[in-house]
Amino acid sequence: MSTSTILRQVATTGSVKAVTYLRVSGASQIEGEGFPRQREACATYARLHAIEIVGEYRDEAVSGKTEAEARDGFGAMVNRIAGNGVRLVLVERADRLARDLIVSETLLDRLRKLGVKVIEAASGIDLTDVSDPSRILIRQVLGAVAEYNRNELVGKLRKARESIRKTGARCEGRKPYGSREGEDLDRVHALICDEKATFREAAATLNAEGVPTRSGKPWQAGSVLSVIRSTSSPIAVTLTA
Repeated sequence: MSTSTILRQVATTGSVKAVTYLRVSGASQIEGEGFPRQREACATYARLHAIEIVGEYRDEAVSGKTEAEARDGFGAMVNRIAGNGVRLVLVERADRLARDLIVSETLLDRLRKLGVKVIEAASGIDLTDVSDPSRILIRQVLGAVAEYNRNELVGKLRKARESIRKTGARCEGRKPYGSREGEDLDRVHALICDEKATFREAAATLNAEGVPTRSGKPWQAGSVLSVIRSTSSPIAVTLTA
């Protein structure tokens, strides 16, 4: 289902159904611009080619070197494809599927065997097309470049983190509780430090007062303890049952 094939099918049936696959590699990217940007690129391509997007699958904080078996979003997408008539997958760019060349080719081969075509929305290239040797070469060269760029970036980030750590500043990981709107870190600390509540008592009070957790689930003693630890509080309190 190359672009020309898609256009011919549109002329015959009026539309083509597709699902999208999105991926970000870091936990800090989950709430960033990665997913919206990828989603918009796929949606734009779909609008231009009369494609109806009927599902979205995404892997959060999954490295581009991760195999299919460790990707929940990819696995769910394959299961859906195997059970219905959708045979088109849109990705923003090939490196959103994978940055490792071998992993990329493995994932594409798995989809190809299901009769699925994978289109790179940014370029319109059919990533699963094996009829043209030059296309295969271009795809694999681009995959090798993406893998090289990833390894180079990882090296640069490692050096940057090492430099930042030497200053004692925080340089990685998800932002601690209290950094988002509505999260009341002062109240959590006040219950433990000023009111001398146990973690269980603090959890009950926070639930009663409607103070939100990061996950949206009710406070538990363990989640209070986790917040205290992650925010580097000097408080030393023993968790009681």
